[in-house]
Amino acid sequence: MSLIDAIRLALTQIRVQKLKSFFTLLGVTIGVMFLIAVVSIVNGMSKYVEEDFAAKFLGVNTFTLRRFPNFQNGNVTEATWREWQRRPVITSEDADAIREALPTGAHWAMQDMRYATPASQYRNSGPQAMVAAVSAEYFLIKNLEVERGRVFTEQEEQIGQPVVVLGSETAETYFPNIDPLGKEIRLEGLPFRVIGVLKKQGSTFGISLDRQAIGPFHSDMRRVTHARMGIDGVLVQGSDVGNLQDSEEAAREVMRRRHHLRPADPDNFMFETSESALGFWQGIKQVLVIGGIVLPAIGLVVGAIVIMNIMLVAVADRTREIGIRKALGARRRDIMWQFLVESATLSIFGAILGIALGFGLSALIKSVTPLPSSVALWSIVVSVFLGAGVGIIAGIYPASRASRLDPILALRSD
Repeated sequence: MSLIDAIRLALTQIRVQKLKSFFTLLGVTIGVMFLIAVVSIVNGMSKYVEEDFAAKFLGVNTFTLRRFPNFQNGNVTEATWREWQRRPVITSEDADAIREALPTGAHWAMQDMRYATPASQYRNSGPQAMVAAVSAEYFLIKNLEVERGRVFTEQEEQIGQPVVVLGSETAETYFPNIDPLGKEIRLEGLPFRVIGVLKKQGSTFGISLDRQAIGPFHSDMRRVTHARMGIDGVLVQGSDVGNLQDSEEAAREVMRRRHHLRPADPDNFMFETSESALGFWQGIKQVLVIGGIVLPAIGLVVGAIVIMNIMLVAVADRTREIGIRKALGARRRDIMWQFLVESATLSIFGAILGIALGFGLSALIKSVTPLPSSVALWSIVVSVFLGAGVGIIAGIYPASRASRLDPILALRSD
């Protein structure tokens, strides 16, 4: 019997026994549905964290020289924390020295940040904003674009012009229904002239990226951020991966020399990249993926048991049919092939239905909850193969039993 004939016969049996077939594939359907849904949530969160979060907070193809990590995985011991506190602060002089040592093609910016409450003549109080004292290439590295006005130049940064670029939310809050360009905003009582408003960026993990104010590092903005006590870090972007690695080695050499470290001494500073900052997420992601596969597997096991039992019943019900086929010349492998294909077809149908329901559940989760959801192509492929595998494994024993029936005894059965 050909594969096409076996599938056609299996489809006929499914069509004739609709209710029995439905309950047979129910376990596989539920298992595959939850596999698709769980993996889609993990995949969506992964894209959100690695592409959206990392790109907006850390930048693309960048590293940040810091005193200690800004993003931590929660496993920091007290001893480690104390060691970090003993490290020398990163200074603007360190940043200038690194700039001189960077290879051609690398971009550089120093940054210092803290939260502060702005004020304007149109509104004296409101939500705090992330205030940043940065050098001019910060906007290029972070890929920040203005919706109105412009960003400050390197010359304005060097001479310390009291200018500021606002996030869209901060501009709307402190200049309601008013064009903020050319207006004055005060930070910690110090006046700054608004020269630009950034394009809306949205929020990440509940943190608004539009509630910020960015000014030249060498202006009074460094007084607002308390940069005299050290800066948050030095941001470096390479033109490519090789350039970034060369930049990191150049920065490490400069910092070890400035901190008077001997060859055997460990670094008392660190380079934070998207990979290092998101290391904690990779661990969580692996656990979620394993859980997303193991838990639906329980449904698949139940489905396999149900399929095996149903197929055993089918063998008993169709004993006379098997006898007739053997009498007409069907070989043992033909009978076994027929029941295996029927079992696999039934299971694959359950997997396809589960995939469809999984898509629906994923879309429902995305629409009614804050969880991101994106169906992964590999999960669909795995689901189809799982469905076929479950059907074949569950059908082996019933098919083997059917193929061993004595044709004479089978023909005598009622």
